[in-house]
Amino acid sequence: MNLISNAKRQVILDTETTGMNQGAGPVFLGHRIIEIGCVEVVNRKLTGRHYHEYINPLQLIDEEAIEVHGITNEFVASKPKFSEIAQSFIEFIDGAEIVAHNASFDVSFMDHEFSLLNPQGPKTDSICQILDSLDIAKFLHPGQKNNLDALCKRYGIDNSRRDLHGALLDAEILADVYLVMTGGQTKFDLSSEKPGQEAGGIQRLDPNRSALKVIAASADELLKHEERLDLVAKSGQCIWRG
Repeated sequence: MNLISNAKRQVILDTETTGMNQGAGPVFLGHRIIEIGCVEVVNRKLTGRHYHEYINPLQLIDEEAIEVHGITNEFVASKPKFSEIAQSFIEFIDGAEIVAHNASFDVSFMDHEFSLLNPQGPKTDSICQILDSLDIAKFLHPGQKNNLDALCKRYGIDNSRRDLHGALLDAEILADVYLVMTGGQTKFDLSSEKPGQEAGGIQRLDPNRSALKVIAASADELLKHEERLDLVAKSGQCIWRG
């Protein structure tokens, strides 16, 4: 049986901006994108392809934003304008499913940048599907912290390089978090062999062990299981359903 019917291309994306979107939206606040970072995933595997640009926003960056991402006005002064990189960016994301953490933030800024192009660019959702990894995290871990740092700690993902936010680094970390969070194994530890274990740390079962007691799932547990599969299926890669 072919568990994956066709190729699924996803772009794990993050942006950094001149200021924070605090409810009014970038159109009203006038903030701009200053960094875009993307990594490509096909059939739940990192391909090694990425897209990364720093951008001159043609305006000053808020001090509070600089404290978050460390990108200064002097640094971006010599970088290309969004209009100069727009076509290559659109070509990279076109037809893919964008995965972003708090996707409405990134997409609203992208839509704003596209709207300023001449001729006007597309709405993001007209060329891409959009999946918010924060919504998945909130569903799986209700009432808990679900920012990227908290998810890295929860899933044992190394983010020690993340002293400041950076779009490409955050996209790479989010790719690991997303794949683990939605059930995908991204790496296999072949160094943990011990007596009685197979490669990868898999424990051999004792052939003389007693039979295991089988406990059937309750109706409520089956319902929650189906809800979890519905969530995983949103990514198009639910291998537990035929």
